[in-house]
Amino acid sequence: MADLQPDGNAGEQKYAAVAASAAETLVGLDFDGTLSPIVEDPASARIHQDAASVLVALASRVKALAIVTGRPAGQVVELGGLAAIADSLAEIGKELYVFGQYGNERWSGSDRVVVGPPPPEGLGAFEAALPGVLAEHGAQDAYIEEKGLAVGVHTRRFPDPDDVAARLLAPLTSLAAEHGLMIEPGKQVIEVRAPGMHKGHAISALVEQVSPGAILFGGDDLGDIEAFEAVKAWGKTTGSPTLLVYSHAGPDRGPLADLADVEVAGPEGVLGLLRDLTRDAAGV
Repeated sequence: MADLQPDGNAGEQKYAAVAASAAETLVGLDFDGTLSPIVEDPASARIHQDAASVLVALASRVKALAIVTGRPAGQVVELGGLAAIADSLAEIGKELYVFGQYGNERWSGSDRVVVGPPPPEGLGAFEAALPGVLAEHGAQDAYIEEKGLAVGVHTRRFPDPDDVAARLLAPLTSLAAEHGLMIEPGKQVIEVRAPGMHKGHAISALVEQVSPGAILFGGDDLGDIEAFEAVKAWGKTTGSPTLLVYSHAGPDRGPLADLADVEVAGPEGVLGLLRDLTRDAAGV
């Protein structure tokens, strides 16, 4: 079983409650850092090699399975091989939901079409001004990831990626505000997108669509905070079981540590916990 945070007994009890309610449980998972190891080039990210078999086995025991990510929905479907996973789930009468761009885009195994809004006003002007701001702060070699509805500025390629990200935070925040946009800082990345949508809203949409009796959510970074908070609030309001899983890989404990019930070691740890849940749910 995973390391339990902050109170081992409390985390173990929450895990047991979700396992006992597995048939009514919604499992929501982030992608990068949770199902896919963090890599220097975001375009080369791939889902963990064991994820497909683990997720399909888990889906047979739970009510619904969803991927909730900051990536574009179509991109994560491709990188994660999610269409094939959705096919396997369909064979057992289960659905796979994908919420991309923090919930702005949606895809499901039954529809196979990405639905989402047009790019936010101001994004084009922001992108045009971005290279000049990066050069002004000595970060012209930052990797710019265009997501359609957002832009990610990655600093992983620098020798001092955390320092560069910290140096860029204020100027990018200012530039984003000039164009009616907001920033979402993460691990060696600063994402710029339209305000008003976050993973907490995605959780609310899933609750409305799925009507779960319990929720497990796993994530690894700042962008998952609102999802953690939404799950916690839902559990408090309904009295239903919840389990918040922090996928932690690296020397620094991140902002999710104090919100989480269970802490695991990166995607390997996440998949280990999901294997445990599949096994323990079968014994209920």
